[in-house]
Order: sequence, then structure tokens, then C-alpha cells
Amino acid sequence: MNTDRTLIVVPTYNERDNVPGLVAELLEVAPGADVCLLDDDSPDGTAEQAAGLFAGEARFSVLRRTGLARGYGRSLLDGYRRALEGGYARLVQLDADFSHDPARVPALIEASRGADVVIGSRYCEGGGVENWPLRRRALSRFANAYVCRITGLRVRDTTSGFRCYTRRALARLLERRVAGEGYAFLVEAAYRAHREGLTVSEVPITFTDRREGQSKMSRKVILESVLMPWRLRLARGKDEGGRVDERMKAEG
Repeated sequence: MNTDRTLIVVPTYNERDNVPGLVAELLEVAPGADVCLLDDDSPDGTAEQAAGLFAGEARFSVLRRTGLARGYGRSLLDGYRRALEGGYARLVQLDADFSHDPARVPALIEASRGADVVIGSRYCEGGGVENWPLRRRALSRFANAYVCRITGLRVRDTTSGFRCYTRRALARLLERRVAGEGYAFLVEAAYRAHREGLTVSEVPITFTDRREGQSKMSRKVILESVLMPWRLRLARGKDEGGRVDERMKAEG
């Protein structure tokens, strides 16, 4: 068991221009952590390039994901399994496009010593966003308010992909099988952690729009994100109704 070791996972798809600098910076700012790319068979050769550049670095690895079962959420689940199988104490996840500042990784790791789930938050005190137009800022704020209103979550930034999970949190999430993709995966993971009674905290980050490459946002991702809060709420209602029925039978 890596008693106090951290695994940093980075989901990638066509991030060839960003990965070399990102991996180098992560290895520098988090000397007690290992870095793993979760590459979804990038056509631009992201995995091959990174494997070649860091071939002599024992703390770096690439998990190449091929076949039909690909996507952001599935990539992260594979990363969670790798962290548990490798005996890591915690896992940090962040995007490959430098929208999440690698320099904030130590702050998330430190906060995880007192919480099961730590979210790098744009909307808690001290957090912020750079290089976004007003319309996009408003949409992001609305999305988070929408999620919290429907699900009852008390998290300011439910759609942030910059997170740290303890080993206990990873095990709980894998037991319950988070099924969403994209932002919906992030919302579902935060919701399930809350429902499992895990402690969730937020640390401030400044989110900066991507440096290189193109956004992976699509209509499918947006639609799933709109529907996911309602799915979670309806599922909660069924669970609570089932528990009431069981209690009534036991009392009867």
C-alpha cells in the first residue's frame, strides 16, 4: 500500500499540445505523487507522444483506453480503479487544457486530510474565472444553481472537474456505479458522495479558459447535464419510498 501516496489522473483526448507542459508541471509541484494519463485513443497521438517524452520517469504512466466503452466518465472510473488497485491514499483529477492550475494540486491534497471529497471551486470565497465572456459566466452560475435547487446539494461548484477523492470516497463511488458522462458525471459523483455521508469541502481555484485545442462540449453532453439532476432526484424519491414501505411492513 502506498500509505500516503497520491495518484493524479488526467483524462485526455487530442491534447497533444498541452500534455508535455502539464505533466512536467505536475511532476514538479507534487513530488509525492504519480501522474497517469487516461487517454481515450486520441487520433492526434497524445498517448504516444507523452509516453516517449517521459519514458524514463518512473512516476508517470499512460492508460490507453480503446474499444467502444470510452468517454470522460468511463475514463475517470478506470482511473479510480487504478488508484485503488495501486494502494494510493487519494486521487486528484484535473483537465488537460490548463484550465485547472497545476499549482493548486497541493492545496487539494492538503484539504483531503480533513475531507473525503475536495472540489476545486470557482464559486467559493476566493475562487474565480478568467477569460470567459459574461454570457458563459452566467450560464455556469445558472447551471450550478439549477443542480443544487433540484438535488438539494450544498456545493457551490458541482460541475468542477478539479477534485481530490480519498481512498474511501473512491471505493464508495465505484460501489454505487456513477453512470454519467461529461459534466453529468461530475454532478452525479458529488451527489452520490453526499448521499453516502462522505464529507465534501471546497477550496478556491481560478479557472482559466483552455490554452490550446478545442472544447469537448457537445449537444449530447449538454442534454445529459440538463437531465441528470432530475434523474438523481427521481431515484432518491424511489429509494426513500422503498425505505418507507419496508419500515411500514416491519412495524405492521
